[in-house]
Amino acid sequence: MIGEYPIVRPRRLRKNQLIRDLVAETIIDIKKLVMPIFVKDGIASPEEIESMPGQYRFPLNEHLIKFVEDCYSKGIRNFIIFGIPSKKDPIGSEAFSQDGIVQRCVRMLREVFGDKILIITDLCLCQYTDHGHCGIIRMSRRGMYVDNDDTLKIYAKIAVSQAEAGADIVAPSGMMDGQVRAIREALDAAGYEDVLIMSYSVKYASSFYGPFREAAYSAPKIGDRRTYQMDPRNAYEALKEVELDLREGADIIMVKPALAYLDIIRLVKEYFPQVPLAAYNVSGEYSMVKAAAKLGWIDEKAIMIEIVTAIFRAGADIVITYHAKELAEVLQ
Repeated sequence: MIGEYPIVRPRRLRKNQLIRDLVAETIIDIKKLVMPIFVKDGIASPEEIESMPGQYRFPLNEHLIKFVEDCYSKGIRNFIIFGIPSKKDPIGSEAFSQDGIVQRCVRMLREVFGDKILIITDLCLCQYTDHGHCGIIRMSRRGMYVDNDDTLKIYAKIAVSQAEAGADIVAPSGMMDGQVRAIREALDAAGYEDVLIMSYSVKYASSFYGPFREAAYSAPKIGDRRTYQMDPRNAYEALKEVELDLREGADIIMVKPALAYLDIIRLVKEYFPQVPLAAYNVSGEYSMVKAAAKLGWIDEKAIMIEIVTAIFRAGADIVITYHAKELAEVLQ
């Protein structure tokens, strides 16, 4: 193939910053970044998350409004909300309560910002159940298990309550079989046909979630999540998960984590190029950068840009990242 072209000097295309910018194949678009926000019941001022320097649990007051305004002023338009309730129970009832922390947060943001921002709501149970699993726990002769179909009924309730509050997109992250179909049917039946589903279609049982579990108090009290989240050793299984979610009505699909799974992002995009693909640059990936930067081992801004560029280059159309606000500041 190369023989068909005249001999060139590739370094000419790297001569200076203007030329490099002109011919760059991958550009970070601020409008395609999503900023995660943690909101917590029972606090009056933001709590810094120890395992995620620079990230906070926000109360539902002027502190949260100011943070969103600051993000908005830097070009961030998209937010995904994670709630931390004041009480938990076996079925995670606060997750679908009309007065739940996420539902109140969405109503407040919608009242202040209207349609100027896009509001995505994480749809799961791990922060809301007293056992920390993403579904309803049952016991059998072989021990504890997560009841898939009973969990779907709860997910449907959560989706409708979040849509009623004003969410633009609901994002089921529990990896239950049939979750997209159950949510789509419930939303449509309640008159929310225009609410999108961004499914965590390819969510691995990853060690990179550690800081998030501390941030959201969502670590399982017993067992682990390997019976429903994907095995990190498997790649092509991701295609099956994506195809199932698309058949059930997913509008946007997601790969999580991102940095250690760039091959999966590329694989999914190649097989489903027509479908919007999100990738979640997760807490562990973020915290490693912060820890190394604190020790002076890396150039934090350069690493942050390189990581998010790599995620887009692999094929992601949307990147959820805790770096979003900092990235926007740098790129501005």
